[in-house]
Amino acid sequence: MQCGTNIRSLIGSGAVFPINGRLRDELLNETLFSSLAQARAMLSIWRTDYNGSRPHSKLGWKTPDEFALTFHTRRALALRTAKSSAPTPAASPAQQGKDNAGNELKTG
Repeated sequence: MQCGTNIRSLIGSGAVFPINGRLRDELLNETLFSSLAQARAMLSIWRTDYNGSRPHSKLGWKTPDEFALTFHTRRALALRTAKSSAPTPAASPAQQGKDNAGNELKTG
């Protein structure tokens, strides 16, 4: 995924990540689940295998678990230098104990 690409735009444009097809081909099409609990257990096993045992070309031939370890380190370094990761507020917060009754919009 390119830097600055929004995941919602990828999904909305019809771009489907390879995990969706693999999950369907390797688990969902091959297994008849007898209960929700069994489906959750089988999905957990599949997800552990996919994230921990399979290297991916887009991640530099690392497993997602290995790549995540490097990602969190880089993110932590970036956050140490920033004041905050939250966006700046659009408006100042109301003062505690002050009546803001005159600030509402009038309707009608």
